[in-house]
This record gives sequence, structure tokens and C-alpha cells, in this order.
Amino acid sequence: MTSVLRRTFRRSIKQEGTEMLLWSRRIFQLAAVATGALYANGALADSKICGQKGGDLIFGMEAKFSTLDQHANAAHSTRNIAMNVFETLMTRDENMSPILDLAESLDISADKKTYTFKLRPNVLFHNGKPLTSADVAASFERYKRVGVDRSALDGIARWETPDPQTFTIVLTAPRATFLESISASTVPIVIVPVEEASAAATHLKPIGTGPFELVELVPDSHVKLKRFDKYVPNAKHKEISGFAGHKEACLDTVTFKALPEPGARTAALEVGEIHAVEDVPTLSQKRLAENKDIKLVRLKNAALNVTYPNQSASPTDNVKVRQAILAALDMEEIMEAATDGAFDLNPSFQFPGQAYYTEAGKELYNQRNPEKSKKLLAEAGYKGEKVTLLTTRDIPRAYTTAFVMSEQMKAAGINAELLVLDWPTALSISMNETKGWNFFFTGWITVTAQGGAQSLRNLADPSNVHKPKDNKSDPIFMEAFQRIANGETLEERKKAFADAQARALDQVMAFPFGSVPKIQATRANVEGYKPFFNTRVSNVWIKR
Repeated sequence: MTSVLRRTFRRSIKQEGTEMLLWSRRIFQLAAVATGALYANGALADSKICGQKGGDLIFGMEAKFSTLDQHANAAHSTRNIAMNVFETLMTRDENMSPILDLAESLDISADKKTYTFKLRPNVLFHNGKPLTSADVAASFERYKRVGVDRSALDGIARWETPDPQTFTIVLTAPRATFLESISASTVPIVIVPVEEASAAATHLKPIGTGPFELVELVPDSHVKLKRFDKYVPNAKHKEISGFAGHKEACLDTVTFKALPEPGARTAALEVGEIHAVEDVPTLSQKRLAENKDIKLVRLKNAALNVTYPNQSASPTDNVKVRQAILAALDMEEIMEAATDGAFDLNPSFQFPGQAYYTEAGKELYNQRNPEKSKKLLAEAGYKGEKVTLLTTRDIPRAYTTAFVMSEQMKAAGINAELLVLDWPTALSISMNETKGWNFFFTGWITVTAQGGAQSLRNLADPSNVHKPKDNKSDPIFMEAFQRIANGETLEERKKAFADAQARALDQVMAFPFGSVPKIQATRANVEGYKPFFNTRVSNVWIKR
């Protein structure tokens, strides 16, 4: 089976551990922000970023999209577009460390409970309305109501708006990882006009403060953005950093096109129908590298290939069934088929080199033990019930991973069946339904890259993507997760992360298959494009 599967599917930033800083160091850095000294580039930027202005850049995306409501959608396809439209109070920089964005400065009280943000002046929404602290407060209120990662706001006693340029957060108790929580960029707390903040989940009008504004959105087809001419770049920076820094819209317009079929996406780039793609299949990389009209860019450890079960649906509501499935799997075979060989085996919910990387629970990874699997199935009283693997062809890696996993499950005597839907539908079902599926397949990108508590938040209350009974995650896992979120020292938090990861693997709340790089490509006349965990079209221009 192994050789056949491999032949069949062959046809078809280094994280340095700096993203989670010691509390004392963070206090020093953020105190420096308040005095204007945080930014190494210091002087006001005299912009020479755009070699030329104008043109329409067409970007080929690997997944479809249905909404730009960044509060209520965790899909990377949404984030790839939306974070060029929206901005946040705080976000993550190039190394995934917290950085100010719409906030110009931050002051932290001596008791570490009060955080006072001063907003950047002269910031306008795309509807022409000036940004005020009332908009920030309304955005936080909406996120608390509908935000996917709303547990990031746990421990906040209140927020206040003492004047239009000041937003203050008061905690119930000091929390060492608070800034990491509110700056998380997987489902970021983007700032929207107060009059739009009452919108229901997925119904938010995409009115932001970013360099680009929305022109047209056709779900699953394309999104067109245009330059927001009244955008004022952050003058404390000379270049982009993560989702923050000095951002300029060099292009007149940007069109994001959903092109989920890898061959079609690559062909469109080669003939010049599009200017850039967010993913180049492994088997196409050599050919494109030899094309003088194309440039390849590489981001190491761009995603963690993962699956998680539905613990509210039979038979995966039985922990022994889940453990039996994990015991049967050959991760190397799965990753070889899913990535055409471009992968690293990884037993962790972190990338190697990150501060929180641990191999706790490694003995449960890549077991390749069908006999152990059959023994656990017998102990579980498994009677051949169907196990439905929910996946999508829109993301070939997800489909191939599910297919090979299903074949390995069948070899262990498990009645596995694929349910293949388009990406937005599959994602929606995994988020909102507890019936009709048993495993969902995806990639964790910024989730993993941000490290620490953010990397396991999907498995914690109230997110609980694995749909535990009564929507309450495992208490042993939650105790460890709280220690990650609230530990005073990095060492305490690292130990807690190891405990949480070991428990998550033991209870099969989710499991990684391996790490994958991201190879992207642009036409040779596209300048300024830098690979990141999500697509950024600021500071990008077309040489004519």
C-alpha cells in the first residue's frame, strides 16, 4: 500500500524562541514604547518603499473564502485578505513578539494590572471617520461576544475610555501573558467603527483602518481591494514588521482569486495571468526555480499539519477508540504523500527552535502499531461503527492526509470513510456541528507560530475545536493550560506547556502529523514581497 499511495499522490522563519519574552524584559520594552524608544529605526521614515505606484496585483490563493469578518473566522484564507484591510491595537511582529499597531504608546501600572494605550493620531476608517477609543472599546465588546478566541479577554475587570485617544484595560489580577493574548494574530481583535460593532458573527462590514479598503467580495471567487488614499503610515517605523510597522499601499488595487487547484494556480503564474501565489507544490518548485520570470520565496516551518476529533460524536467520544486510531498511524507515510516529501516529522504543537518546543508525549506519536490499535478497539467495545473524516480537496494536503490516514485506519480494522466538501463548508461544520463528522483536517499556521498558550488555545475553553462533552475541555489539560497562561516565569510556563501537550496527546484532543514549509512565488517584476505566516500586500509594487 505504501508505494502505491506515494506514487498516486506524487502525481496529483526560523522561530528563535524570542516570541515569548520574560515578564521583566517585556515590561522594559513596553515602558520604552511609552517614551518612544522601542523602535530601533527611531527617526521618522522618509518613505522610499514604493519604487513605483500603480497597477493591479492579482494573487492566487490556495483556499476559498466566505467572509472577511476577522473576529468570527479562523481560516487563514480570511486572514490573508482581511489583515490588509483591518488593523489592531496590538499585533505580532516579524518574530511573532507583541508589538503596538494602532496604539502609539503603552503604559503599564506598577501593580501590572492597568494598561493604558494612547492611540496613533490621524487614523481614519475607510468611511472617513476618525478612530477614537470608543471604536476600540466597541470592537473589544464585539470580540468578547462573537470572537473565536474570546478567552483571550479572560481576567479583564473592565475597559475604559477616559478621552478619545486613550483606551485603558484593568485586569482583575496581574497576568504575565496578557499582552501575548490580546496581540494574538490567529483571530485578531481588529478594530472596527463603533456603529458596525453590533453586527452578528460573520456579518461584519469590512470597514477598517488599513492601507487597503474593500471594493468587491464574491465568496469563493475573488476579493478586490483598492488603495486607501487617506491612510497615514506609522512614522515610527521604516518598514513592515509582522502585521504592524510602516505600511504603504503602492498598488492601485489587489485582486485575491481563489485558485485551489495547484496545477491551475501554478500555470496561471507561469503564463502571467496572476502575479503571485501563496503555495507552490513541491513537484513544481524545480521548474519554477529555473524560470527567469519567476521568483521563489521560502518560509521554513510555515504550518503544522494537524487533525482533531469530534469528542461528542460516536465512536470518537470514546477515548480508547481515539487512542486506537492514533496508535495505528504512520506519520511518515502520511506526510510523504501529503507534501511530496517536503516535511519534517514533529511530535509537538510547536515548531523546533521555539521557546515552548517540547517532545512531551512523543511516545504516542508515529506509533505505527496496528496490533496495539486492535487491542484498544477491543477494550473500547468497538463494533465497526463508521468514523467520518471531514476534509476538502480545496487544500490538497488536507485531502491527501485524510485519505492516507483512512487507509491506515482500515488496515487496523477501523471503518473509515471520507466526507469531502468545499473548504468553507467543511470548516463551518467543524466549528458549528457536533454530528456528521469524527475528524477534521487543517493546518495550524499562526496558531503554532505564536507559541505558548496561543498554540493550545484551540483546545481550551471556550474554543474547544475538538467538541468535548458539554463543551468543557479535559480538566487536567485545562489546569495545565491555565498555568501556561498565568505562570510568572518562562520556565514555569514551559513546564506547563509540556504537561498540557502530553495530556492532549494522551486524550487525543488533537495530534500533529508534521511540520511543512511554505514555498511561495511571484513574477520577477513584483518587488517588496516578503514571506510571512499570512499574505501581506503592503509595500509591494510592480516594476513596469
